[in-house]
Amino acid sequence: MLFSPLPRPERLQLRISERRLLMRIGDSLAVIAAVAIALFIWTIVAKYEFSSEFLRENSVWFIILVPLWLTLASANDFYDLRLASKRGQMMQRLLLITAQQVVVYLIVFFLSPRDALPRLFILYYGVASFVLITVWRLINPALVGWATSARKVLIIGTDGGAAEMIHALKSESGGEYWMVGIIGDEHEVGDLIDEVAVIGGPSDLMNFVARERVTELILSSTRDLSGAMFSAVMDAYEHGVALIPMPVLYERLTGRVPVEHVGSNWTVVLPLDEGDGFQPYPALKRILEVSAALIGFVPFMVLLPFVALAIYIDCPGPIFYGQERVGLNGRPFRVYKFRTMIPNAEQATGAVFSDKADPRKTRVGKFLRKTRIDELPQLINILRGDMSLIGPRPERPEHVARLQAKIPFYRTRLTIRPGLTGWAQVMYGYGSTDDDALVKLQYDLYYIRHRSLMLDITILVKTVGRVLRMSGV
Repeated sequence: MLFSPLPRPERLQLRISERRLLMRIGDSLAVIAAVAIALFIWTIVAKYEFSSEFLRENSVWFIILVPLWLTLASANDFYDLRLASKRGQMMQRLLLITAQQVVVYLIVFFLSPRDALPRLFILYYGVASFVLITVWRLINPALVGWATSARKVLIIGTDGGAAEMIHALKSESGGEYWMVGIIGDEHEVGDLIDEVAVIGGPSDLMNFVARERVTELILSSTRDLSGAMFSAVMDAYEHGVALIPMPVLYERLTGRVPVEHVGSNWTVVLPLDEGDGFQPYPALKRILEVSAALIGFVPFMVLLPFVALAIYIDCPGPIFYGQERVGLNGRPFRVYKFRTMIPNAEQATGAVFSDKADPRKTRVGKFLRKTRIDELPQLINILRGDMSLIGPRPERPEHVARLQAKIPFYRTRLTIRPGLTGWAQVMYGYGSTDDDALVKLQYDLYYIRHRSLMLDITILVKTVGRVLRMSGV
């Protein structure tokens, strides 16, 4: 069957990664402008001459403050499209990042020699950067849709994967995708899946593609396509419409692997061997995490006497708490933490998940959990090789046995060393139910599939952001 070429979209349709890149570029330019404004105000107050020579002599501030801004913004999820689309939340987060920049500067200021840093420069910069980035984010044409439009998609299939994909598009995409509808079997036309209608069958696909200017087809399942549906999908592909399997787009939007919907395609959840060649990442990661653990012992030893005294005064008993956890390849090991609960907390309950309102937590324990200070003794586990700095959080044997029997592919998270922090921790937080364990497994599998130094750095930066926001449980 022959079709005329599809019309081009009226406006540019940027991918999610392209929109995030655009936000970073705009923020960086705003920060550069804010530094220039702050330097100009500094010259007026100090009665200096604002010249190219003055800018050259103080160019270090451009080099320092742009990376500092991007690091703190990433740590505070400022490039999350959902947050960027909500102006109130965006403004709150921008205010928090600005305050963090000022705190970092003040710490350096008071540790530096007298007159080494300008006293009010950071105030001028903070105000200027807050105003400029606010204006940029509010008028950004790619965010509000003036210069770009949402990517129009059709969902192919009506199974559970379609429902999960629709939910992810609604909750995670920040309005970047416009769902035209669902293409299913002829007898399903008119049905609703999460308020999205089945609008046609295979014979209707190309009509909707042409009329609605559809740019992508999301395949909820590739193994159940009928001959007619496969033929219709190929017609669309040959006319420039992109095809994307549901697990791939789901990963891209959520940072999670949809383990319930991979079916027999188990290869998408396993860390397959990448070949016999030398892989520098594992060795380099181990060197870096051991170095980080040794450096971390400095604040650990400084805080130890104060934390120990606070724990004992608040609730007499042991200072440290040891617990058996499951590590690499299912081997048990003992993890160490500062005690945050009453002694013998599980005598009556047995092995259970904790939650925000857990009455067993002490007053000091609540603070230690919020600031993640209770995790510092696990630096010992990192040096011993029981744990990595980054990886899935280790679970107790009782939980692992139950969850392995209940959740598909749960055992896969045991193929790498558990971590002090991880992708699930920075993206989802603490979980207290088996449903939470499923979501965290999806994040853990994403990390296992995409491990790299860049992803590790991203997790560390986000961990710092969570610590600064005291978001522990």
